[in-house]
Amino acid sequence: MIKDTVAAWHDCIGTNDPELLDALLHEEATFHSPVVFTPQQGKKISGKYLMAAFRVLNGDDFKYVREIVGSTDAVLEFTTTIDGIVINGVDLIQWGEDGRITDFKVMIRPLKAINLVHQKMAELLAQSA
Repeated sequence: MIKDTVAAWHDCIGTNDPELLDALLHEEATFHSPVVFTPQQGKKISGKYLMAAFRVLNGDDFKYVREIVGSTDAVLEFTTTIDGIVINGVDLIQWGEDGRITDFKVMIRPLKAINLVHQKMAELLAQSA
């Protein structure tokens, strides 16, 4: 059982450790990408997309600037810069009674940032296919 899902998420972000992420995701986790039309369902595919997002977004200046945390969900606002483009986004995270993430949605702005993230995510996901 995960007692503090948000703290466990921060550990994942801080280490980029796929094993920590795997332990944090529920078997039926769903990932909603800002650049893919359909939700990605299941732990394996959700983990694959989240690890790719770690690699694309989690650079030297990635930081969470605001958190709103409830008993089973959280909104974490972040900023980062890629190729000179400042990206602002939010992670909407929901978890079950066991503390494992059941739903993860990423929203990004501005449009220029979405297009850049789409390009970089597509490159990474194509490499691991």
